[in-house]
Amino acid sequence: MSRRKKRVKPYFTILRQRINIIIHGVNTPAGKTFDMLLLAVILLSVLLVLLETVEHFDNKYHDILVYAEWVITIFFTIEYVLRIVSTQKPLKYIFSFYGIIDFISILPMYLSFFIPGTNIISVVRALRLLRLFRILKLGNFTGQASELKLAINASRNKIIIFVYFIFIISILLGAVMYVVESKESGFSSIPTSIYWCIVTLTTVGYGDIAPVTALGKAIASFIMILGYGIIAVPTGIITAQIANSKSKRKLYAPNCLNCNAQPLSDDAKFCSKCGTKLT
Repeated sequence: MSRRKKRVKPYFTILRQRINIIIHGVNTPAGKTFDMLLLAVILLSVLLVLLETVEHFDNKYHDILVYAEWVITIFFTIEYVLRIVSTQKPLKYIFSFYGIIDFISILPMYLSFFIPGTNIISVVRALRLLRLFRILKLGNFTGQASELKLAINASRNKIIIFVYFIFIISILLGAVMYVVESKESGFSSIPTSIYWCIVTLTTVGYGDIAPVTALGKAIASFIMILGYGIIAVPTGIITAQIANSKSKRKLYAPNCLNCNAQPLSDDAKFCSKCGTKLT
């Protein structure tokens, strides 16, 4: 009996390690194939969700769409179970962000099978798009994602101050428009005027509310021009931070003398491309 237990345990451990390599192994052929397959299935599942909402298409191919969705749901269910089995801390994965997304994305089809009339929540399956971040953060996207994340974190305070400034401007200009315009033109309250100001400032322009007085039109023109500058500011802040980070990295991280490649990190000792020791 004890010999059997000793044999089963290593076999399960080896099996779990192989599953882990396939699911989480980015640099292995099996891992890359699995990621590409997962990417294709996610995009296909979201496409099916979109097509189901097209009435004439759903009426014509309803059965095919349902069968295809069941196949995809079973695929994601197996993947979900394998992720639980392959990790050493299953509860940590189950209650993690991606674990919850994985579970919610497979739930609608099972609910529609056991509880009729729950098809309306099938749109929740579109949450599978969030799983693309798990794939995009791997492989060749790691460096770019880390660079963008660092730039956003470094620019966070500037962006918060800028958003606070826009919030104050919207309140002040909204209050001014409430005083300048009349209730008949749609500016019935200060919150409504602030809503109009935000819509105009972001260059959306629904047209449901519009100024009629000359002074109101002049203020609206100022807000419209201001809106174009406001859109460009956050982009400029992040772009400047990315350029600054790249210049610092080039300054402190030497290029490889063999292939002239840039190392992935400032404290790298060997080239990430050819393996030559950095000096």
